[in-house]
Amino acid sequence: MGVDKLTSVALIASIGQTHPMQIAEVRATTVNIPFVAPYRFSYGSMASVTKTIVEVVTDEGVVGLGEVADGDRSHDVVTLGQRLIGLDVLDLDEAETRIVPGYVYSPWSNKRAVERAFGGIETALWDIRGQLEGKSIAELLGGPVRTEIALTEYFSYRYPGPQHPGESTPLEVARSCARYLEEFDSPIFEGKVGTVAIEDELAMVREIRAVIGDRPLRLDVNGAWYPATARALIPRFEEYGIDAWEDPCETYEEFAEIRDVTDRPFSTHIIDFPRAAQLGVPNVFVTNMNDLGGLRNVVECIRRCERTGIGFRFHSGETGVGSTAYLQLSAAFSWVSDPSQTLFRWYADDVIEGGPYVPRNGFVSLPTGPGLGVKLDPVALQRCHQRFLVEGAFPPAVGRESYADSFRRV
Repeated sequence: MGVDKLTSVALIASIGQTHPMQIAEVRATTVNIPFVAPYRFSYGSMASVTKTIVEVVTDEGVVGLGEVADGDRSHDVVTLGQRLIGLDVLDLDEAETRIVPGYVYSPWSNKRAVERAFGGIETALWDIRGQLEGKSIAELLGGPVRTEIALTEYFSYRYPGPQHPGESTPLEVARSCARYLEEFDSPIFEGKVGTVAIEDELAMVREIRAVIGDRPLRLDVNGAWYPATARALIPRFEEYGIDAWEDPCETYEEFAEIRDVTDRPFSTHIIDFPRAAQLGVPNVFVTNMNDLGGLRNVVECIRRCERTGIGFRFHSGETGVGSTAYLQLSAAFSWVSDPSQTLFRWYADDVIEGGPYVPRNGFVSLPTGPGLGVKLDPVALQRCHQRFLVEGAFPPAVGRESYADSFRRV
């Protein structure tokens, strides 16, 4: 991607260290963050999300936090972290060189997994740097342009949870949106379709529109529709005023095939700048802090989006650690002004002190401490780790379809 690296020389000079602090240990703890009710989408159902919490410890006892978002990467993080022992905590270039392969493809290595593992480690190194300088990550990136981060409210059909009835009808989903509106004054709503019978989803969207008035309403299909299905259904849904579509189909070519059906923007998690320029779709990239291989790569992606006129926002599903990292970048860049996704309202637990976040009026305040600005709750961390040991990765609703095995397109 041609990342504009912030070099270790500049970092060391900015802090003025005589004896650079060194990496002494890299720890990883896999956790499950449960939802109050398992949510349903085109891939199946999820009762909780599985994440790997990274702790990088310096020789002077400073601890930086990071997160790997795609499940249990604890072995990768610890094994790769051994290569960094004794390295200056500010030398991000050397850290990446030691961990991420220089080749594009290998039949013997999963480079994508390695990049994601490094992304969690790199975030922890940024957290350490912020603590050393007494600055937030947003300040390290030039200073916040905002301290209130805009987020969407989320909805879907949900199975019953331990202490939550879930939502199994269009009216029940709409009533959940009404509660969010009444209790938290949520200004923008986003949710799942491509999940249950089409007529039920159309009724759901109609009921939600009646509840939220003229507030923006976005729909996420998670790539469940073939182009012919999308061509038939998008106009029907847009009778209720849809503002944006996320992954109405799976590929850029399919986006282009249905581009004439609507003038609403398309967003996707798959980031490919050359193909976007060639095909004119999608309009917005949606990612997390991990998928591109680290914070600096996400920064370069945001800058490139601004240069090319493509929108950028973050998606949700991380613990308070990964979520805070995306809050920091959302604060640092004016281009990230479109409300990002959030599932905070659905979380039944978190690993950070004071978590999970509670958006109000569509915003979460940027933490004010140095680095990420958050700390782990050690009791919560162990509780969430034990939950992973019992449940396994990305557990579906009990007795329901699995996350990986049920993916379909209709």
